[in-house]
Amino acid sequence: MTGASPNLARLRSFVEGISALVESLSDEAALLALATPLLADLVAHDDWLPDQYAQPDPARYRQYLLHCDSRERFSVVSFVWGPGQATPIHNHTVWGLIGVLRGAEVSERFEPRSGGLDSLGPPHRLDAGVVEAVSPSVGDIHRVANAHDDRISISIHLYGANIGAVRRHIFDDLGRPRTFVSGYANAVPPNLWRTSETLP
Repeated sequence: MTGASPNLARLRSFVEGISALVESLSDEAALLALATPLLADLVAHDDWLPDQYAQPDPARYRQYLLHCDSRERFSVVSFVWGPGQATPIHNHTVWGLIGVLRGAEVSERFEPRSGGLDSLGPPHRLDAGVVEAVSPSVGDIHRVANAHDDRISISIHLYGANIGAVRRHIFDDLGRPRTFVSGYANAVPPNLWRTSETLP
């Protein structure tokens, strides 16, 4: 968003909802099922993401931390894609949900096989408002790209860990893994708790 002040109350409400789910549920399938509409509602509104967490990089996609649970049970990040940018094939090792806020993405899924990786079909497009799950239990390896060559796309990701600190893998064309830790593009997340400003 540009111009108006971001509606951080919307992101705060999402974080509070996910906190309640993580606190009360241990079943991953149930958690993903209940978290999906919460993320769908968040990305249905484009009035809350501060501009500094929506800036592209000319060389590669950026991942900004928006919130990390104090016990690292989940994290929320914005992925900002410059025109035509893409990830390598990679995994996550934890459950996650991806919701497209602006633009569109193209995702191609893979599965391990003896000696490499197999594509699970042609790439599919995720337009604004669409939410997709990833997890070792439902499919964890994919490659994602901005669907647009002339503008940025932004997706909001919810992961079942502090994803910037998780050791996971990039895969080459032969399916050989290389360990990486993604980190974050920002040093400071948005302050969701400045609620005193809204008090009478």
